[in-house]
Parts: sequence; structure tokens; C-alpha cells
Amino acid sequence: MLKLRRGMVVSAAPLRVRVKDEERPAWADQGLVGELREGDEVVVNTEALDLGLGSGGFDIVHVNLTRGLEAEGAAGEPVIKLNYSSLQHPVEPIEVAHGEATSAAVTRRIPVLVLFLHGQLPPAAWAASRMDEDLRIGFVQGPGGALPGRLSRDVAELRERGLLRGHLTAAQAYGGEGEAISVIGALHAAAEALGWDAAVVGPGPGMLGSDSYYGHGGMAALDNAHGALALGLETLVAPRLSSGDPRPRHRGLSHHAEVVLRLLLSPVRVPVPEVAEEEWPTGEGAGAAPLDTLHEVCDDRHDIWVRPAPLEEYAGTGLPTRTMGRELDQDRLFFAAALAAGDALGALAAGGRR
Repeated sequence: MLKLRRGMVVSAAPLRVRVKDEERPAWADQGLVGELREGDEVVVNTEALDLGLGSGGFDIVHVNLTRGLEAEGAAGEPVIKLNYSSLQHPVEPIEVAHGEATSAAVTRRIPVLVLFLHGQLPPAAWAASRMDEDLRIGFVQGPGGALPGRLSRDVAELRERGLLRGHLTAAQAYGGEGEAISVIGALHAAAEALGWDAAVVGPGPGMLGSDSYYGHGGMAALDNAHGALALGLETLVAPRLSSGDPRPRHRGLSHHAEVVLRLLLSPVRVPVPEVAEEEWPTGEGAGAAPLDTLHEVCDDRHDIWVRPAPLEEYAGTGLPTRTMGRELDQDRLFFAAALAAGDALGALAAGGRR
């Protein structure tokens, strides 16, 4: 059963809710539950905070009992997201709005960068835009991490700075500037209807995970890459690399990236950062040399593409420099890999505009 509790809003910004005698941080998707004001009586889901989850350390407002029970809903929209859950709501999918049924073909061969973690998005988007500030780069948010599109502060900042020109939420992800039934439908619309020069596709904040081979949100990258490949789009996969993760399975080349690269049915390009040898992890927990592992995994199927990774320049942008609780200087390889991937995407997109 859902772990739902009654509470009272004690602060709207930042949102804090008193549950019994404890004041707790909370988050509400106001696109679903409406405005919240101090004194409102709410029902919150307390599971994540009670479990101490690092990426979900707050309560989620399920319903505002004071002012959230009179909404009329959206009339006439043809598709339901979060269907058959208590948060189901209708959306107008971009596949219908832009007439995908007119043609399944893609005439604009835009490049697509597939991410494993939401934290790769800011450095990748910045590096791609650095190639050409007029590039129209958009983000397709799919499954694997948080589903609400409005949860991401990173997307909001990138949109404000003009580093992202659009945000679609696909599959059961919701709350973007546009909704798609599927990731492949979102990519089709990005190329044919929205005029994007390039697309980045990946999960929202947080990551569903376990230490099993296939049981993690990183597997969404496999479906995302296959969707792009099926449309005939140039597909890059940003490898998840780390020089600072204390978990052996994520140090060096993450097992998330390794399993996806092994399972891909068609070749992709894999950007690798051009960094000094000392940036690559060695010693206990690093396993085999990560670059050697990457070459072994890619073999002669995937194209390893060495690209620059301007770490110091990125560090001065004011964009996020923290991942999994580690600052840039504590995990330089993670940010270097994302920067190299964005640089590769920008190079392909800029070349396609000429």
C-alpha cells in the first residue's frame, strides 16, 4: 500500500509540510495538484524520505485537500499518462498534434545523443551549444529516472539560458513543454516538426537502480538508442564514466554503460574525453583500465570518437558541477565524458547546418 499521511503546509517556498509533529521537506507537481499555500491540508507520500533515498529525500504531495478537489480536468485530450494510477491525466501527444501519421519517414537526419544520467545533461548541452550558439538543441526526457518533467531544475536553467530550445516528456514521463507517447515519437517530432538541429535523450533526475546486471534505469538508454537508430538518425551514446564513484560497478566505465554497449543491435558512436592519463581511475575498485575496458566492449562494432573536454571552462559557467554528491574536482572524468559527448553532438549538428 502507498505510505500516505495527512500533513499541513507550513511553508510554500521552499515547500515544507508538518506530518504529525515533524516538519519535513516536500515537493509538489503543481501542474497536477494545483497551488499550495501555507495552512493547506495535504496528503503526502512519505515513502522516499522515510527510506532515506538520496535522490528522493522529500515527501511528495499526493493531493491538496484544501483547494485541490475542484479541478475540471482537461476535456477532449486523447491520451492518458500515468494511466490506471491515481495520478492519471490526459495529454495531447505530439505525435498526434504534429500529424506523424502523415509520414513515418524522417527527412532531417538530426544527430541524437543518448545519456545514462540526468547529471550528464548540463555539461553535454553546454558543450554542444559552444560549437554554435544558434544550434537548436532539445531534450527528450524518457523513463529510467524521475518521471515529472517539472522536477528538473537543470532543465529550467538550461532553457532560461537558451542552451536547450525545447523539452519533451515521453512514455510515462510527463510535464514537459510537449508530451509524447513514445521516445521514438518524440524524436520523429523533433526532427520533422519542431526544427531541432539535435536531440539529447535521457532520464529525469534520479536513477532507478540495483546491483543486478539488467535491473536499473540505465537500460532505458538501450531503448532510446534503438529508437534513434530505427529512424536512421546519427546516434551517439555518452558513456557513463567516473573517477570518483566509491562503488566498484560504477568506477571507471559504469556497468550501466557496459551492458548497453554490449547489447546494442547496431553500431553507435561513443565519444571519449581527450584528457590526461591521470584523470582515469586506477587502483582498488577501478577494475581493469577503464579505457581498455571501453575499447574491449566497443570492439570493432562501435566507433570510439575522442573529443575535447573543456573542464576548466565549464567550471566557470555557473552550471551544475555536482553529481551524486561529488563536486567536479572529485569526479572530473564524469564531467569530462559528458562534455566530450556534447562536443561530438555539437560538431555533427553544426556540420548538418552547413
